[in-house]
Amino acid sequence: MKREKNRWLILIAAIVTNLALGAGYAWSVFQTALLEVNTDWTLSETSLAFSISFAMVPLGMIICGPIVDKHGGKKVVLAAGLLFGLGMFLTGFANSIIMLYLTYGLILGLGIGAGYGTATALTVKWFPDKKGLAGGLTAAGFGSGAILLAPIATSMIESVGVNNTFKILGGILLVVICSASFMMENPPAQEKVVGTGSEKDKNYKEMLHESNFWILWAVYTFAATSGLMVIGHAANLASYYSLGAGTVIVMVVGLANTLGRIFWGSISDKLGRYKTIMVMFVVSGSGLLMLNFANTLGAVAGIVGLIFIALSFGGFLGSFPGITAENWGASKSASNYGWMFTAYGIASIIGPTLASSIRESSGSYSMALLISAGMAVIGAGMILWYMSRANKLGKVKQNVIKES
Repeated sequence: MKREKNRWLILIAAIVTNLALGAGYAWSVFQTALLEVNTDWTLSETSLAFSISFAMVPLGMIICGPIVDKHGGKKVVLAAGLLFGLGMFLTGFANSIIMLYLTYGLILGLGIGAGYGTATALTVKWFPDKKGLAGGLTAAGFGSGAILLAPIATSMIESVGVNNTFKILGGILLVVICSASFMMENPPAQEKVVGTGSEKDKNYKEMLHESNFWILWAVYTFAATSGLMVIGHAANLASYYSLGAGTVIVMVVGLANTLGRIFWGSISDKLGRYKTIMVMFVVSGSGLLMLNFANTLGAVAGIVGLIFIALSFGGFLGSFPGITAENWGASKSASNYGWMFTAYGIASIIGPTLASSIRESSGSYSMALLISAGMAVIGAGMILWYMSRANKLGKVKQNVIKES
């Protein structure tokens, strides 16, 4: 009974942590205000701050993962709260692009990585019997940050300015995350064995030597690129395609991102995790095409397209922690998922940078959206290939068992 009580409280603390860290997904609201205040900054320059921030996430996870696996997550999440809150607070003083990259990009991004990675890994460890539910709910907390904080940030920017908004939110979110950190701890040793197959668990060095890892890593990269492109430019896309108020669109994208983690989790329980990923690629690719032709098809089609992209993006993020644990074990999931999550870091650079550079050079987002749609097709093909390889390997193993 004590174990049941403790693990649900830890899940709640993990969701609260990720909810606060999810403020990073509201970047496009801040970006619009920053460009209005700093007229000499460009869209590409400010977009890079978002890319740097989320590129730092897997680095933070890799650094902190072994600490979490061995000692638990209290001190790591406490450090995450300090880094994230301080990074956002100091961004309020940023008077140059370089300082913006340092505060919002480097410091805040490392805070997201340390906190998000720890929260996700601990919930998988505490819920070996409910990996999909725990991973989906924790990831949903991260996606929900934009829903809650985008309208708050917009209102604050209008009343006190963007710089003061960074300072105030930085202080508040620091307190929230640091308070949640005191609940973060590893399950008792015996709990990690039940249902996890820990005797077969592999560390990140063993994992990196497997070709299956690199196939899934590439799939994850293609999967995350379009979602991060849309999240990083949501307010600008809303303006370009006349979809409505930027803040509302950021909230719609955040809501779809959040629901996707739960919706696709329930689908995968019936259809299977890998088949579900293939379906998500189809839905995401369709959404990219609908958004690309929104000026012809109408605003409703564009909004539905955004929802399709964000919904699938949330599903991808909710799926891969469980995929990593299933393939290489849960006892080292904090370390292993950090390395898997480097795919997300690469996508965070490719997606937003591709959109901003093409937008500035051509005056349109069209080519960026079409390239992303092509990546969705490639990703779907790769997951089919992976499933074929896995089936053949399974048959070989069965034959070996029969012969022995």
